[in-house]
Order: sequence, then C-alpha cells, then structure tokens
Amino acid sequence: MPADMSVAPPAAGASPGRLALLGLPKADLEGVFAGLGEKPYRARQLMRWLYGRLVTDPAQMTDMSQALREQLAARCDLALPSIDACQEAADGTVKWRLAAGDGQLIETVFIPEEGRGTLCVSSQVGCALDCSFCATGRQGFNRNLGAAEIIGQVVLASRELGLVAGRSRVTNVVFMGMGEPLANFRAVVQACRVLVDDLGFQLSRRRVTVSTSGLVPQIRRLQAETNVALAVSLHAPDDELRNELVPINRRHPIAELLEACWEYAEATSAVGITFEYTMLAGVNDSEAQARRLAGLLANRPAKVNLIPFNPFPGTRYRRSSPEAINRFRQVLLDRGIMTITRRTRGDDIAAACGQLAGQVTNRVRVPLGSRQVDVTWAG
Repeated sequence: MPADMSVAPPAAGASPGRLALLGLPKADLEGVFAGLGEKPYRARQLMRWLYGRLVTDPAQMTDMSQALREQLAARCDLALPSIDACQEAADGTVKWRLAAGDGQLIETVFIPEEGRGTLCVSSQVGCALDCSFCATGRQGFNRNLGAAEIIGQVVLASRELGLVAGRSRVTNVVFMGMGEPLANFRAVVQACRVLVDDLGFQLSRRRVTVSTSGLVPQIRRLQAETNVALAVSLHAPDDELRNELVPINRRHPIAELLEACWEYAEATSAVGITFEYTMLAGVNDSEAQARRLAGLLANRPAKVNLIPFNPFPGTRYRRSSPEAINRFRQVLLDRGIMTITRRTRGDDIAAACGQLAGQVTNRVRVPLGSRQVDVTWAG
C-alpha cells in the first residue's frame, strides 16, 4: 500500500504537541474551541483575526477573554513560516524564500499586475514528478506541506505587502509554486476551502487555481470536493513527447487526462480549463505541433497559456523565439482557441514560472514513469 504523505510534520517553528490552527476550516475550529470549553462563535472570531486582520498573536485578539487568549497561546500554534530571504525584481515581482524546517526552503512569489495581485504558493518541499524543464523537479522531493504552511504563505505575504504603502494586495492565489498540488490532495483542498470561505480570504473560486501535471484520479476527486479553477501543465500535443517532458504522462496519457478535464469543466461549470504550454525551442514549438494541439482542444472549454521557457542552471532547453511563439499562437487563434502568451515576470530573481527551486534535501528519487510515484500521492 502506498505511503500516505499527506500528513505533514508540524509547520517549521511550531512546537511539538501543539495544534496548528492556520488553515483549519470553521467546523474544525469549532471543534477545537469546544474542546477548550468555549462556544462555537469563537471560531468565527478567530478567523476574522487571522484572515481579515492578519493577526496571529492571541494576545492581540481583544474580543476574547484573557483566559482564552492564554489558552490559545499555550496550547495552539499560529506560527507563520519564517523568512529566510526576500527579493524584489525590477518589474515589482516579490519572492520570499521561507524556512520549512530541517534546513529545507520553499519559495512563494507575488506578481503585481494592473488591477490584481497574484500569489503563487508552494504545496510541497520539492517535487517528485521530475518534469524535465522544471527547476523544482531537479531538486527532488522531501515532504508535503500542511494546510497551515500553505495558508501561512498567504497570511505572511498579505501582511508583508501591507507594510508598503501603495503596493497591490493579494486578489488571486495559484498553486503553481514548488510541488505537485494534487499529490498533496487533502492539505491543498483544505487550504482552498479557507481561501474561498467568507470568514477566510473571501476569494472567488475563479480566483483560486490549482495546477496539476496530470494526476487524473485526483482531478476527479477534486471536482467532488471543490470547484476552484483548474490548470493543467500539458506542454506537448502527443504522448511520445509528453512522456519525455512530463513523465507522469506514462501513467496517465493525454487522452485520459483530457477526458478528466472535460468532466471537471462540466461538473464545476468552469468557464474553461487552462492548459499551460511551456515553449521550448526546437522541441514543442513548431506550427505542425500547434495544429496537433488545436486538434486536441478545438470546440472544448479550453484556453491556452503559452509560457516562454525560463532557463535555470544546468538545463538543456532554450526559450522559443518570439517569432516562433507568435506563429504557434496564431495557429491556435485561427482555430478558435483562446490563447495568450504569458508575460515573463521576475526572471531576474529566478521567480518566473519553472524557476522556483528553494533548498531541498531529496528523500524520494522516483524513477521516471515508475509506479513508485505513488509514494508522494495523498490517498
């Protein structure tokens, strides 16, 4: 039976034996307060402090009794990840490198845009899926993050951004940082529930996006448990090439993956599934490949994000030329498929798509395409 890696150790900096409250849904918090001999409405109070005011120190929660605040401080954990380093790119993108315990580091990125601010959060320390063009995959896999550590990234970023006058706030959250989100299924779903809760971050479900490399069973589970936006890292129009670029394709080939995507769109009334396609020079960027991709997605609820490849040390790939990207895009547009070219952001601080690496001690090196990849799946 595969090991269940969904239960992460306590958040970095947390004391053993203390209950992590960040990321707990309201019903679970009500149970916590019941155990402390308190009324259920205390859960609502706490969530307003944590997510409305970004306050994590019980001593400052002044609508609670002194005795309750002391109990929270003594028995519960509200610690945020600690910042190891912070960098700001020329375009305003901010990257935090955060401690995840035992010398491990994860990365979280904020991308400011006109009228919106997107926070890209990590869901794992490293990643076991080993996509060949991704810096995270080269680091290997250490462990899953808990819901407290995921939501902690959002609280921390929101608080840090609020310290600078005029800086954009977080309006969108995307699970596109380090890790395969659906391989940490339960913690990611729990975090999504807090993000869209009226007592949480109050985000529209369309402003929370879970990205996956193609874990088909988890896509089907996701549609039963939440209706947030779905993005799929496709990167190739045929199985032969995708097997090389995204090894999980050997387990769940394109036809099976797309079937699950269309089911998800129908079940959740999604506007469309976003397909991410990293443009690699001479690998997947020909007009013939664009036509094959169009054949897969035409007349379906699909939109395509073309992502200029962002290089990292040791990679063998190169970014497609602007001309090749434009030709590829035009083929898709001519066939009625909504397609945009994602603007590269934060590449001067290695914060762009595919560049996040952090610092990971690899505990699980999974043979490409092997069934051993199950060791990182949340059951």
